[in-house]
Amino acid sequence: MKILIVEDERKTGDYLKQGLGEAGYSVDLARDGVDGLHRASSDDYDLVVLDVMMPGLDGWGVLREIRRGGRQMPVLFLTARDQVDDRVKGLELGADDYLVKPFAFSELLARVRTLLRRGRAREPEVLTVADLELDLLRRRVVRGGRRIDLTAKEFALLELLLRRQGEVLPRSLIASQVWDMNFDSDTNVIEVAVRRLRAKVDDDFEPKLIRTVRGMGYVLEAPDGY
Repeated sequence: MKILIVEDERKTGDYLKQGLGEAGYSVDLARDGVDGLHRASSDDYDLVVLDVMMPGLDGWGVLREIRRGGRQMPVLFLTARDQVDDRVKGLELGADDYLVKPFAFSELLARVRTLLRRGRAREPEVLTVADLELDLLRRRVVRGGRRIDLTAKEFALLELLLRRQGEVLPRSLIASQVWDMNFDSDTNVIEVAVRRLRAKVDDDFEPKLIRTVRGMGYVLEAPDGY
C-alpha cells in the first residue's frame, strides 16, 4: 500500500517516511503543498498524511484541491493546530482523521492502519494461495497451520507477490514497490530478500510457491491441482 506524506518540517518528514517504510508501506515524501498536491493528483495513493501549516499552499488548500479533483483517498491531518475550529474545518473539507503534534508513532500507525482498512474495505482481508495465508489486518502469515514470522519488508514482498500471483514481477518493480528505490543491477538486495522469504515460506513446505524466472524476475503461484 502506498502512502504520501506532505510535510515541510524536514526532521518530521524524514521520521515519518522512515517509520512508515519500516512498517512495510511504500512511502513518498513531499516537502511542500505544491509538490504534495501534484503528487496526490497524478499518482494513486492509498492514504495521504498531510500537514496543515506549510508556506505557500497550506494543508487546507491541498485537501480542498484533492477533493475538488475527485480524488477520494483517505487523508489524515497531522498538525500542531489543536483548536476545535481547526479540526472541524479539516473534517468539513473532507479529511478522514486528525492527529495533533506531538504524537506517539504507535498511535499514528494505528490510525494509518484503520484508515487503510476503511479505504480497502472491498478488498479481501486475507490473501491466499495453496495452504499459505497472509492476513492483511493482523499482519500475520500462516502456512499449513504454522505461524511464520516475517520482517516488515518480507511481509511487504510477500504481499506484493500474492496480490499479483501468477505474474512474473521484474526486479525493478519489486525494488520500487517494496524498497521505494530505483533498481541498481550491482546490488543483490532483491535476490537476498527473496531467498530469505523462500527459506521461511517454502523450504519446509510443499508445494514450492516462489519461482525464479531467469532473466525476468520472480513469480508466486501454486502448481496445477492446488
